[in-house]
Amino acid sequence: MTRSPASPPHRVVTIALDGVIPFEFSIPARLFGAARDQAGRPLYEVVTASAHAAAVRTTADFLINPAADLSAVRSADTVVVPAVELDDLDPLQVESVTEALRHTRRGTRIMSICTGAHLLALAGLLDDRPATTHWNHAADFSREFPAVRLDQNVLFVDDGDVLTSAGAAAGIDLCLHLIRRDLGSSVANTVARACVVAPWREGGQAQFIEAPVPDDGDASTAPTRTWAMERIDTGLTLASMARHASMSIRTFTRRFRDETGTSPNQWLTRQRVDYARRLLESTDLPVDQIAHVAGLGTAASLRGHLRTSIGVSPSTYRRTFQVRTSRPPRDDHGLLVDQ
Repeated sequence: MTRSPASPPHRVVTIALDGVIPFEFSIPARLFGAARDQAGRPLYEVVTASAHAAAVRTTADFLINPAADLSAVRSADTVVVPAVELDDLDPLQVESVTEALRHTRRGTRIMSICTGAHLLALAGLLDDRPATTHWNHAADFSREFPAVRLDQNVLFVDDGDVLTSAGAAAGIDLCLHLIRRDLGSSVANTVARACVVAPWREGGQAQFIEAPVPDDGDASTAPTRTWAMERIDTGLTLASMARHASMSIRTFTRRFRDETGTSPNQWLTRQRVDYARRLLESTDLPVDQIAHVAGLGTAASLRGHLRTSIGVSPSTYRRTFQVRTSRPPRDDHGLLVDQ
């Protein structure tokens, strides 16, 4: 998007519904609003709209009073549907919003942040298209909208005129992506600096997804899974796990898949990678030692598995997630300093 001094700014309309989540709602105004030309003129105009311009309830203790009704969508260059608490959706508001989304003018971009993708899907805008949403809602979303090609591992999806982003801060990533696409990296980087956020994040939301060990229940392979977790740093094999379960490899594999939804080897690799992630978060152990302790062999193997599963290197993951404990102050000689 290029703009001469006489051109009007790109018009962004953010739609608010009851149950809107304040953080995600504020992202478009903050990010697009920070984009300026060299003379300090705004490059985007951000307007908030709701059904009948009525006040909407947020998930916090305040209301939002939009300046416009949904007719503003017809003059928008970009329409944003931010995150909403899905249990708070008002059917009449949903009907009004989805109708407005279906009747934008030609060339209008439509984007969602987090659960806002639900509204785009209800409007039929995501059918047979790639999209994403918050990983915690992915399973329900896929069941409700099977025609959508959902990818829960990415921070955002740019499908041209329809864009979706994952939860919360991924909306920042998508807005910066659009600013970069519209105006170039220089403007996007300036906006990122002004908002004190990273201009680009490595990896996708897979690195944030919790992956607890499945509940044991009464599954017949549960004791073997527990046994394997206690020996995760050893040379476990499919044959040794089947032998521990007193089953043939074929029977063990079939029952294991029935009970966990995955194969024994895939499960074991996942547990080793998850253990390595926990060690990266909570210790200062060298990467090669973590790889050995987690049963992944070498640092190169750990890097490959981590890159494949969550899209980042061990060092990047550690910088992002490591919990740093405060250490008592010491003098130049390493002696403790009284406080």
